[in-house]
Amino acid sequence: MPTFEEIAAFVTEKPLATAVIALLGLVGLGLAFLIVRVAWRAAVWLFARYVAQRPVEDVLTIVAASIATGVSAQGMWRFSGDVLGLDGPLRLLLFAFIEVAIITSAVRARRNMRENFSAGIDGIAVWALTCLTAVLSSMDARSLPEAVFRLAAPLVAAWLWERGMAIERHRIRGGGRINWRLTPERLLVRVGLAEVSDRTASEVDAHRRLTRVALAAKRAKALREGGASERKMRAALAKLDKAMDQAVEHTGLAVDPARQEALLAQIAALYNTSALIDADPRVPWEPEPEHRPVPARPALPHRLVELVEDEDEDIEVLDTTPHVVDTAQRAALMRAARQYWDRQIAKGIVPRTVDIAQEIGISLATAREYRALWKLEPRAHALIEALYQQHGIVDTGAFPAIDDDGRVLAKS
Repeated sequence: MPTFEEIAAFVTEKPLATAVIALLGLVGLGLAFLIVRVAWRAAVWLFARYVAQRPVEDVLTIVAASIATGVSAQGMWRFSGDVLGLDGPLRLLLFAFIEVAIITSAVRARRNMRENFSAGIDGIAVWALTCLTAVLSSMDARSLPEAVFRLAAPLVAAWLWERGMAIERHRIRGGGRINWRLTPERLLVRVGLAEVSDRTASEVDAHRRLTRVALAAKRAKALREGGASERKMRAALAKLDKAMDQAVEHTGLAVDPARQEALLAQIAALYNTSALIDADPRVPWEPEPEHRPVPARPALPHRLVELVEDEDEDIEVLDTTPHVVDTAQRAALMRAARQYWDRQIAKGIVPRTVDIAQEIGISLATAREYRALWKLEPRAHALIEALYQQHGIVDTGAFPAIDDDGRVLAKS
């Protein structure tokens, strides 16, 4: 590098050349500034267009895959020179043809994913070309660790590309490509060590015991209808009896209405399996049209109302048109009656039997049963005692009630 004295002497001896060099230097600085500015704007545009809109994991995947591809290309550079004997421009043009083919196939596979929701043959080509370049790069390795490294680099790049495609696939399709049939969860469920739902152990055990009863009943019924021998019938009935004993002992079948309904539903489904052969769109356990529940009547017969108005709770009231309701509707009517009872008790009124029947739309016999049970509760019993102590009125099921202001309501 020239010293300051040498530069000063050159400027003194050749001022014209110095001026030209200074001018060219200024032009070069201006061009460099413009190039840097254009490059910076291009980098900002590329970042905003292709990088900022992508998640961080996609950007890191592209960067890591690019580094792994560069390592693979460096191995192919050595392979083309040492093995193929290429040199100079020819080597520069031909050494990375496989890497270019891999990138081309990856771009095509991504386009196929966006258009056809599948990578197609180009996705397979990416893995095939990756394995090819990995093998070729490792063949020129000078040691075993280098060979392993040459093999691993392209495979890492392909794996990162595959994971990027999986993210893209999930973003477009909203789910995975396949659902594996052999997973740890499926194996545990298969061998009976895991449960597919969030049921407790007692619920699972109860369901299995009820299913055993239903299957045993179906087996015994099939043998009886098929005219089986007495020995087979005895064995089937013994199995059914054993399953029933265990269900009653371990599931509370005798006292649990929900379990009873579940058992009857399973038996009904198993007994009507042959109905699935027909083209009837109704399911086997759907009730027949003629067995549909009778809707509640809007009002009670006049004769029954007159009987209820008689102050004798021991008189037997017969409903000539009884209701036919299923279990669910019966439970709903009972809940409605209970809600009406609680509202009236909160107002200081003990409803009569006919009031409950007319309000809910149930028979007088059913309303009488509900009232006889609920009037023993503390709040209702206190109201009944107050009526007796203050007014001398005995509860008959049709007596007057106390209004909010304390007046005794007349009997209607």
